[in-house]
Amino acid sequence: MFLTRQILVLGCSIVVVVCLVLRFLYRISLLYVVTKWWRSVEDSFHVYQFYKISQFNEYMQENQLHRKVLAYLNSLASVEDSDSVKLLSGNKSNEISLVLDPNQTVTDTFLSARLYWRNEKCDGDGSRALVLKVRRSDKRRILRPYLQHIHAVYDEIEQRRKEVRLYVNAEAEPERNGRWRSVAFTHPATIETVAMDPDTKNKVKSDLETFLKSKQYYHRVGRVWKRSYLLYGPSGTGKSSFVAGMAKFLCYDIYDIDLSRVSDDSDLKMLLLQTSNKSMILIENLDRHLAEKSTAVSFSGILNFMDGIFSCCGDERVMVFTMNGNDQIDPTVLRPGRIDVHVHFPLCDFASFKSLANNYLGLKEHKLFAQVEEIIQTGSTLSPAEIGEIMISNRTSPSRALKSVISALQINGERNRLSGQGSQRLTESSARRVVEECGEPGSIFCGEGVNTMKEFKNFYGLLRMRSSRKSSSDLDAAEKEN
Repeated sequence: MFLTRQILVLGCSIVVVVCLVLRFLYRISLLYVVTKWWRSVEDSFHVYQFYKISQFNEYMQENQLHRKVLAYLNSLASVEDSDSVKLLSGNKSNEISLVLDPNQTVTDTFLSARLYWRNEKCDGDGSRALVLKVRRSDKRRILRPYLQHIHAVYDEIEQRRKEVRLYVNAEAEPERNGRWRSVAFTHPATIETVAMDPDTKNKVKSDLETFLKSKQYYHRVGRVWKRSYLLYGPSGTGKSSFVAGMAKFLCYDIYDIDLSRVSDDSDLKMLLLQTSNKSMILIENLDRHLAEKSTAVSFSGILNFMDGIFSCCGDERVMVFTMNGNDQIDPTVLRPGRIDVHVHFPLCDFASFKSLANNYLGLKEHKLFAQVEEIIQTGSTLSPAEIGEIMISNRTSPSRALKSVISALQINGERNRLSGQGSQRLTESSARRVVEECGEPGSIFCGEGVNTMKEFKNFYGLLRMRSSRKSSSDLDAAEKEN
């Protein structure tokens, strides 16, 4: 009897739930019908203007405006609300695009005005046309700005789609036109994967985004639409990887200028003239070129390259210079106008270490993190490249990787301490700690380069041999005294 009552209660509950769901769906469908009816009534009180954009012109040549408008419409979120939409693969392997099906309508809103686009078939030749419907009362106010907006969005879409290329300057060859040689730029680094201070990274990204949207502002104030960045810091701190991330973020081609292949100041100017708009112009290790004067380019030639009249022969360019340090550089090189943004890449701090551990080892937390933080706070540190290589060599064992990093940090700290005392020797205890804690062979990084585990073991054996010899000598001397 009790079981029967429970079944009845459960059945009544299910019926109530089903009734509520049906009632809700009915209200939604009723709202949809009412909304559609109201729009048709609203449209009947307005006079509309129609604009037709054919796929081809009278000479059967492709209408570029049709292609741009179609790309723009397919980027709208409202295209998903159309009754029929095609899913197509894009130029990239992981790219999927939405394409408006024939005879479908998509709506857009611009400056508070509603616009309607319809993809229609032309009579006779079988081509298609896009028809824009806009209220007559709105057309004078929005039509021209709206078309300009479509052009701008299309340019952004094409910029994201294009293949980024790396250009390098070659030696002058009479039989070839131009000095630049290019290859597809497939560097995997992004701004997000570079281990650096998150606030600095976000500021650079924000600055790049602002630059991309500032064409009208730069022209209004009478300045060339370009931006200059200085990336400085010790080797292995991620400057080159960050350049790659910037190029991929902007979708700009990179023109990497090798000053050793530039014959004189005029040659440098010609290389600059042969670069394209929407590009990144890169000179690495500028401080070395300025200090050693190893190129035929003069100091004034480099300054004119950075902000002279020839640097103004192009728009939407980003100039990037890298240095190991900026403390010995002539202040005229670093003044505003020549360098707009200074980005420092220090040796690895604890925040950068955690970013590396997450990227290379998949670790967000670990019991050894506290020990790493304590060592770094004492002033012992390595470059991100050195720590990253240790993690790659020991990626199958995160714990071993962290122990190897700790040992390398300790050795580097002791090396720096001894260096301050005028000695470059590692102590026997340091070598013993590396051998005992790291256990298996692997790459261990010190302050001045890479030493394999085998080299550390040989060094440890040498120290023990010297220690035993010293002990024997001391013992013999004591016996003689006795």
